[in-house]
Amino acid sequence: MGSEPLPVLEFEFMLPRGLVDAEGKMHRQGVMRLATARDEIWVQRDRRTQSDPAYGVLVMLARVITRLGELTTVTPELLEDLFSLDLAYLRELYNRINQQGEATIPVQCPRCSSHFQVELALSGES
Repeated sequence: MGSEPLPVLEFEFMLPRGLVDAEGKMHRQGVMRLATARDEIWVQRDRRTQSDPAYGVLVMLARVITRLGELTTVTPELLEDLFSLDLAYLRELYNRINQQGEATIPVQCPRCSSHFQVELALSGES
């Protein structure tokens, strides 16, 4: 009796500002998957992380973001161009889905400034 692989949980997101690529295209919608132990090891072995531990967040995000707008390949170098607000958003999303096990994030209504929680949609769920 063979074991079946576990499904990869993915979370859709929308960046507050968006990433502008080299061609001037804006990318806001994306998908992030859960991190694995292999991802953690990869980040620790990365030479950029070893010389600058703060760079590790970009290496990790590049590994777990499976899609960003029309981009299917996300690199740490590409993520260097994120706006600070978007980087903070992605860090919070990563922490919530990987460390806290919650699929909700705090948001603020752009019209009335009310604060509330939004449940993140899991890709593939109906």
